[in-house]
Amino acid sequence: METTDAAMQPVIGLTTYLEQAATDGCGTVNAAFLPETYLTPITEAGGIPVLLPPQPVVPGVIELLVSRLDGLVVPGGWDVDPSLYGQEPHEQTDRPHPERDAWERALIDEAIRQDLPLLCICRGEQLLNVARGGTLHQHLPDIVDGGKYQLGGYNFNRIPVHVRPTSVLARLIGPGLKAVPVAHHQAVAELGDGLVATAWSDDHVVEAIEYPANTFTVGVQWHPEELPEEFGLFRGFIEAARGKYLSRLVPIADGNDLLDPRLSLASEDLPSL
Repeated sequence: METTDAAMQPVIGLTTYLEQAATDGCGTVNAAFLPETYLTPITEAGGIPVLLPPQPVVPGVIELLVSRLDGLVVPGGWDVDPSLYGQEPHEQTDRPHPERDAWERALIDEAIRQDLPLLCICRGEQLLNVARGGTLHQHLPDIVDGGKYQLGGYNFNRIPVHVRPTSVLARLIGPGLKAVPVAHHQAVAELGDGLVATAWSDDHVVEAIEYPANTFTVGVQWHPEELPEEFGLFRGFIEAARGKYLSRLVPIADGNDLLDPRLSLASEDLPSL
């Protein structure tokens, strides 16, 4: 197998929404979609994005899917169902989307088990924390000046964040950013098992978490896809995904070339003639 630049591009799965969408060609239909802003930094950093629509969690399917990816992105969206972390819903919490919660939670669990590079954004960061047994503050205005975190009207506010110096995040973006785009009314409360907080706002709201036991598991509460001038996080994620891809390469018979085991078929998988 020739290791050209194209051959070295890691395959990145991105989870998606499954919501009603109005289209010219099909009318109003249920559709899996994701804003292009999430796709652009993946392709520009050298990855190949693949969309993963919500679907039933079937035994064996999650394991197979994650084994064929080189990295996983869990993006923003609706609030996580508070029943998953043992709370009654706040009046400001979105209605539950159990299918998406179950699908993304299963992917997160399996990505951690397989040490697949994992980048979780906004809701994704919150679900990462919940998947590890943590909890959330359901409505920030109840505990801090929460208005600055969510302006409403699909607009982003910009706030400074302070980054833990020893974190993966600090290695990629430095000790802090003066203005990251935020649009959230919830945030990490009690940290999940094995997670550490790695960035905070001025009023100590957790803005990033990591799972140090794995190669690259980073969750950020802000929206890095809205920061084209601050590309380090996506570049680092794609480099980690490329490393995962390379770790799966195995020598073929003559020992001179490399084969991606995901492209090979075991004898029992071949059709009988």
